[in-house]
Amino acid sequence: MKCRQTIELMTDLVLDARTAAIACQADSSLARLVDEVRRHGGRLWLYAGEITEIRRLLSPDSSLTNIHRKKNSDSVLKEFDDFAQGCCWLAALSADVEHTDDPDPMAVALIKAAERINTDTLILSTEESRLKRGLPFVDELSALSSISQSEIVFVDLKAQQDRIRPQLEAGLHRVLHHGIYINGPEIAQLEYCLADYVGVQHCICVSSGTDALLIAMMALGIKPGDEIITTPFTFFATSEMIAMLGAVPVYVDIDPHTFNIDTSKIEAAFTDKTRAILPVSLYGQCSDMDVINEIAARYKVSVIEDGAQSFGATYKHQPSCSLSDIACTSFFPAKPLGAYGDAGACFTQDAALAQIMRQIRDHGQERRYQSVRLGLNGRMDTIQAVVLLAKMEIFHDELERRQKVAANYHTKLRPLENEGLLVLPRLESYNTSSWAQYTLRVANRDDVQTAMKTRGIPTAIHYPVPLFEQPAYSDNNNKCPETLRAAREVISLPIHPYLRFEEQQEIVVALTESLRDGEEYMKQRNIVSK
Repeated sequence: MKCRQTIELMTDLVLDARTAAIACQADSSLARLVDEVRRHGGRLWLYAGEITEIRRLLSPDSSLTNIHRKKNSDSVLKEFDDFAQGCCWLAALSADVEHTDDPDPMAVALIKAAERINTDTLILSTEESRLKRGLPFVDELSALSSISQSEIVFVDLKAQQDRIRPQLEAGLHRVLHHGIYINGPEIAQLEYCLADYVGVQHCICVSSGTDALLIAMMALGIKPGDEIITTPFTFFATSEMIAMLGAVPVYVDIDPHTFNIDTSKIEAAFTDKTRAILPVSLYGQCSDMDVINEIAARYKVSVIEDGAQSFGATYKHQPSCSLSDIACTSFFPAKPLGAYGDAGACFTQDAALAQIMRQIRDHGQERRYQSVRLGLNGRMDTIQAVVLLAKMEIFHDELERRQKVAANYHTKLRPLENEGLLVLPRLESYNTSSWAQYTLRVANRDDVQTAMKTRGIPTAIHYPVPLFEQPAYSDNNNKCPETLRAAREVISLPIHPYLRFEEQQEIVVALTESLRDGEEYMKQRNIVSK
């Protein structure tokens, strides 16, 4: 397999009204261009401000009648509707045509709209007057020459944004209109939507998943010297927030199959200073929460579910973030449900806890300038709520797409596991996963990652350094052998709802070749964990 070439990428092409009316016909002169753009992973855009003109051009008495002469008007309009479903739409904004004396105001509007995608986005046109303007207007031949092969990305936020752009633009302009950028009405709307999705009474939107953890522990009264049982195999923020309160993270080793906390070892970690258990649902799969909650009940301590990676997953048919006293999640952009910046949420059934957390996120205020407790500035921006509301509309579909990608990986990579070249992620029978990551075990991981990079395939390591070995608070005496082994062997493949089947196949081929390159080494060392 040859390495992917990294060359200039044409990802976007806007069609003006006339080219759209022509291109939607399968037998038209522009059909080849349309096929080439889509084949190379490009995106076709239509401008909402030209929809009336497009439909006029598709009518029987238009200047394009000769193109459609063999078809009735209903057939022509249906072809356009089918064509438009494969395109992205740019909203028509009043600012697009304001304050212009240009003889072709729609050309100005198209330029402004295209710039909202990217400053170098091309506009396809057949009108001589527009082509004489020069870039961004181009003809068919110029557009074809700009097409190049797309690059596989680890997470494709751009494709997702294309899908919800009209909702995003409408929501953002509502915020710009009402001007309530903190605690705007969209925050309450999102909290209701998220609480309903999870199936709990209370959702408290906050500024990040990290702050969600901090607010949850503050609400439970965690203080200096208290011990919190958690996992050492996760992102730094989990134990960072414990330490920020002066409490002590007590690490319990992981289950080697799920990478989540090993519930059989939790009780041994209890002392008279233990105040809570903080399990992390890693890679999108929930921990065994029934066992954890039962232990917590016996010892009369709280449970905080860290669902930063598992929002959208289920445990025994119950949604993640509904499984403990308080649950926390992150809406970091790369998460299955991600904002366009930092954002997070806390969930609980307890009204008293919910009230305390609402106070803490806003400087401890019960009402303005009346702080009844110590708190922090942990509020979510209204704009992030708009983004998340738009994404919630497609979230179920995106989860299904992630599951299909994971299932395809499983099928394609199973022979390699049977050969002992890798270990696939294991999903417990009572769980579904949000597949925040698709993480394998491989021997000689660093060499495999390098080999994948040379083939143009991005990978990631979640996580290369156990928390007890972080320089900020190293504990070299900690005994967590499974965590240490996982940190040496895990590697995550690209996974997102818009990863095309052809790209998945290319990733599988690249991984197969990378493993084959090191197969003899792996046989000699025999270090992949079964």
